[in-house]
Amino acid sequence: METLTEDDYNHLRLGAQVLTADEHGDKVLLLSDETYLKLFRVKRFFTSARLFPYWRRFQVNAQKLAEIGIPTLKVREVYRVPHLDRTAVHYDALPGKTLREVPHFDTVLAAKLGDFIRELHDKGVYLRSMHLGNVVLTPEGELGLIDVADMRVKSRPLSRQLRFRNFHHLCRYTEDRQVIEPYADDFLAAFDDAIVPRYRRMLSGL
Repeated sequence: METLTEDDYNHLRLGAQVLTADEHGDKVLLLSDETYLKLFRVKRFFTSARLFPYWRRFQVNAQKLAEIGIPTLKVREVYRVPHLDRTAVHYDALPGKTLREVPHFDTVLAAKLGDFIRELHDKGVYLRSMHLGNVVLTPEGELGLIDVADMRVKSRPLSRQLRFRNFHHLCRYTEDRQVIEPYADDFLAAFDDAIVPRYRRMLSGL
């Protein structure tokens, strides 16, 4: 991990666009070279983020996804930013549009999304931030993930209970359910018949 001085940091972010921020400061920057800088802070002193910090989760999870064949972003460097009391990850984005940005969501894309979620579950990926804004349709027609800090990649397929919990994260977002539900049959075709009724109820908001 490199350390950025205040001058180094200001030079890196020169001309950057602030994509997300909160009362504590910038969170995600689009840099002038079209790469991204994501900043992390530890919110509490005693927390798991001290043992396995978010910058490290981001880095490790991106590497694990690449190893199991899931398209994702590419980490360039990680930094310590002492004057901001932050750490940061510098990365290349995954090219494409999120499924919240695509102009038309149709039966083909619904089936592709179902296959993708099934693949994630079979490969042991448990993603808390499962929503259409985190899934990218690449120019090659593949689906990939871009928000990788809040996830775990297990060494075996997810249990049925974890699959339900993961699917529930997707169904928390009313706007995403409303996009998918008209194509529910195509979307759910990827999943085992035994769990489809429960998935269908969750997708309906029941």
